[in-house]
Amino acid sequence: MQQEPYTISKGTQLEGFCMDLLSELAKKVGFKYRVQLVKDGAYGRQDDNGNWNGMIGEVMRGEADLAIAPLTLTAAREKVVGMTKPFMQTGISILLRKDISEETGFFDFLTPFTAETWVGILIAYLGTAACIFVVARLSPCEWSQPQSEHNRFSLLHSLWYTAGALTLQGAGPHPKALSGRVICCSWWLFTVILLACYFSNLGSSKSSESTHLMVKGFEDLANQDIIKYGCLSGSSTLAFFKNSNNPLYRRIYEHMERSKSFVSSMDEGVRRAKEGNFAFIGESVSLDLAVARHCELVRAHEVIGMRGYSIAAALGSPIIKNLSVSILQLNEAGELTYLQSKWWASSCIADKAKSSAVQPHSLKGMFLVLALGLGLGTLLAVLELTSKSRRSAAEQKKSCCTVLAGELNLRLRTSNANRTQENVDKDKEKA
Repeated sequence: MQQEPYTISKGTQLEGFCMDLLSELAKKVGFKYRVQLVKDGAYGRQDDNGNWNGMIGEVMRGEADLAIAPLTLTAAREKVVGMTKPFMQTGISILLRKDISEETGFFDFLTPFTAETWVGILIAYLGTAACIFVVARLSPCEWSQPQSEHNRFSLLHSLWYTAGALTLQGAGPHPKALSGRVICCSWWLFTVILLACYFSNLGSSKSSESTHLMVKGFEDLANQDIIKYGCLSGSSTLAFFKNSNNPLYRRIYEHMERSKSFVSSMDEGVRRAKEGNFAFIGESVSLDLAVARHCELVRAHEVIGMRGYSIAAALGSPIIKNLSVSILQLNEAGELTYLQSKWWASSCIADKAKSSAVQPHSLKGMFLVLALGLGLGTLLAVLELTSKSRRSAAEQKKSCCTVLAGELNLRLRTSNANRTQENVDKDKEKA
């Protein structure tokens, strides 16, 4: 029966864990074999008339000598066919999507954006504040008399002004120059789009969390009615819950029977678990494979009903003893552990997992608009200062470059700010 990773079709050949195990057993016991897939695609289940289908039925009817698959060793099967020592131990567990099983953290308010996006926002904030500070000093429309006038946009005020706009609170005074206003408008546009994305993503994540419960085990699953759950139809897992005398397990079976939440295949169960709001109950080994293949899924820690996978042969067949001894030898030699690690290797890449956080590339247009606005504002400030320097150079009959260099030196000197503030303080004292 084809099921990853036990038996996989590759062209005209079959490969997988069971094929490798069969090859090793054939070497040890000394037999040749020909593999055929089960006709009805079932493991083996007894109907109301006492007839068996699937692999068990084919072995009973002599259509196959051996059945090698993840066949669970049960009392009902042991009565009608011979079964070897288990080659793999498993149990019953729960497969969930991670956002159903994980606890909420203290810093979940940061989840709407990725870490890279938050770093980009911080850089944008500091860059905008720095541009406002520089433009306010360069533009003669903003600071016309640097010798006697106090510049309203100090570095601290620029940071405060930018933070106020980011929180939609505002912080005056506002720039008077065109260059400063261009930068501020760019930052306001950036802020509006950023906050819209943040609250939209935060709202959707919180609304989804309101329907998600903490499910750590079967008791949590049975004590809620929001998340649907089910198992494979006609499987030994279903039989375990159906025949159990444990009140908790009986409740789970009755709920599944009442809601008809059974799935027809393992792939369907995994698919429904990935879609969310569904917990798939199955054998832990198979669930571990699903977790290794799909990053958004996780298996609950609780495992119940430990059982094993065995190889089936005709009742009373002498090969059963030899196969059981060979399985024990392979287990003691570590071969079974090696085969399991080979076929259960995780192909999950975390970066490909679905994430609700906004990625930096989805906001690149917003950052680009801001960068263009900052560049345009700074360019306008330089042009404003250049225009004033040309007029002053014409009046003073000096070189434009000389006047421009003098203006830049006067406006960008850090000591000038201190002298200006001292002059303002002295003027106030005289007044």
